[in-house]
Amino acid sequence: MRTIEAHLTQYAAYHRDKRNIASHFIGVPLIVFAVILAAAQINVVSIHAGWIVVGVASAYYLLLDKTLGLAMLAALVALTLAASLFAMVASTSFALLLALMTFVLGWIVQFIGHKFEGVKPAFVDDITSLAIGPLFVMAEVFFLLGAKANLRRYIEVRVGPTMARRDGKAITLEAVSAMMPEI
Repeated sequence: MRTIEAHLTQYAAYHRDKRNIASHFIGVPLIVFAVILAAAQINVVSIHAGWIVVGVASAYYLLLDKTLGLAMLAALVALTLAASLFAMVASTSFALLLALMTFVLGWIVQFIGHKFEGVKPAFVDDITSLAIGPLFVMAEVFFLLGAKANLRRYIEVRVGPTMARRDGKAITLEAVSAMMPEI
């Protein structure tokens, strides 16, 4: 299994433009909520499939990193509780329509961010990036709060720091060196 450092570094290589990262703070939660809401329409034994999706995803994130995994668990449980409440009061067809609209809106926001970045989404080259995207957003929250500094440094040494505007500029060793303060 790849390490959290490997996953996040690979994902971060496609996400160095701050505008793109900001779009992920909106788009990724919308997409995750849409998937959970759709899964909440399927009952398995006495729970809905959204809880199963969250359980599997949380277990994976916890294997990668305990702290980020616990934060992901809390965020995913909150989204699942919201989806569960919505599923209880709405018809299945309305809940699925809302899930579809939310999913599409989330992807529109994502693609706008990648237009700013000038780089295709990471999942085009590595399908596992679809599972890493939410973890990347959580890691970025930690970085904004000054936490997980060693993980941030590990990533930035390899793919450079975030920048106000990337506009499709290639990330090369020379470019990373020019962006990085002396280590």
